[in-house]
Order: sequence, then C-alpha cells, then structure tokens
Amino acid sequence: MTKVFVHGNPETSVIWKPVVELLNDRRINDIVLLSPPGFGSPTPKDWGGTVREYTQWLADELKAIGGDIDLVGHDWGAGHVFRVLAEYPGIVRSWATDCVGLIHRDYVWHDDAQGWQTPEVGEQMVQGMVDMDADTFVAAFGGLGFPEDIAREMKQGIDAEMARCILTLYRDAAQPAMRALGSRFLEQSPKRGLVIIAENDHYAGPHETHEEIATAVGAKVRHLEGCGHWWMLEKPEEAARMLAGHWIK
Repeated sequence: MTKVFVHGNPETSVIWKPVVELLNDRRINDIVLLSPPGFGSPTPKDWGGTVREYTQWLADELKAIGGDIDLVGHDWGAGHVFRVLAEYPGIVRSWATDCVGLIHRDYVWHDDAQGWQTPEVGEQMVQGMVDMDADTFVAAFGGLGFPEDIAREMKQGIDAEMARCILTLYRDAAQPAMRALGSRFLEQSPKRGLVIIAENDHYAGPHETHEEIATAVGAKVRHLEGCGHWWMLEKPEEAARMLAGHWIK
C-alpha cells in the first residue's frame, strides 16, 4: 500500500522529511511525496492555478499511482484531499488530514488568506515573501517550529510562480467555495479517515469545528498537544506513530 503525502502553502515537500525518515525506520518505505504545481514542482503549460485544476492534478496523480493508497494532506494539501474525496469516492484506502475546519459551514478565512484574496494587498504580500532573504526567512520560520535546514531548503522553492499560484488559489477559494466543498464532502462521507488537530494551530478555525466534521463522517480524531500548524516538524516522532497506527487499523 502506497503512502501519499501532499503539502500546502508556502511549502515544498521537504516539510515531510523528518516524518518520512522515521517511517522508513518502521519499514514503511512505499512513500510518494506529491508537490502541487507551483509549490515545489513546475507548473504545466497554461496552468491557471484554480481549485479545479489542483483537484484534477491530484486525482490524476493518484490514478497513476494506482492500488491501495493511504493519503495524507496538510494545509492546502488537505484542501486538495477534501475535493478529491468529494469528487472521486473510493479513490484511496484511507485519508488523514489537518485543517478539516476549512470546510466547515461557518469557516472564515484567516487574516493572511484574506490579505492574499485582496487585490494589490495580496500582490504586495507574496512579493515580500519572494524578496525575503534566506536568513530572515529562516529566523521567521524557525519561530514556527522549522529546523534551519528545512527552512533553508523550503525558501529555495518560493519564487514568482509560487506567488502567482498562491493568489489564484486563494482567490478562487474565497467563500462560499469552501462551504460548498464541505457540503459535498459530507455527502460522500469518505471512510477510514483521521482528523489531525494540532493544539496551537488556528488557521482552520476552532477545534470544535474539526471535531464536528470528523463525527459527521465517522473519522478518528487525534489531538497533538503543544504544537502548531507544522506539527510534522515540531513532533515528527509522534506524527510518525500516529500515522503508522492509523494505517494498520
């Protein structure tokens, strides 16, 4: 069974490195790290960066891998997972994501997202991230739980094309888009799910909304205490144990 990981914004697949190494130690080696176009991988010709395009991209990648797949999503990677599960029932054996509150009916986009969704303001924000020097970037993300080597490698993937994709994706996902996605997701009620709630991560709304959706689809819930949005870097050992346990049950 293949373990497929999908990351989010403004990330590259390097965020999974510590967890993958620990999973390898557990002899879990059939792992594929998928980088959404523009976020650590090249964008195809005429790529718009819309939600629909990312959904189709992930569906095509999963179909190409084939067989039994255990899918893991983080941040916007979770958003892509939700749409694929809503539109392609049965495409994976199991799923595990954080940020499930994104698709709750009452979700309000966080401040950064609202900035990216605002003309001119968003352009200034993403350009500032592209122009930020590596040392400043490392210091900023170090405060969010990033080891220095991971932050430096991730910074290399933050370029003008990622900036363009950030703006297109967030603007296409402005409400009521996520609310509509949540309705489709709940209708499909995808099975064998794990909802990951990092204690100090509030990008996707109150933790109660995550639990509500998990209950509605019969997903397991795992709380990770003492860590935030990048739980896979802050507590990689716990993350590896959590995922391995999810996959064998």
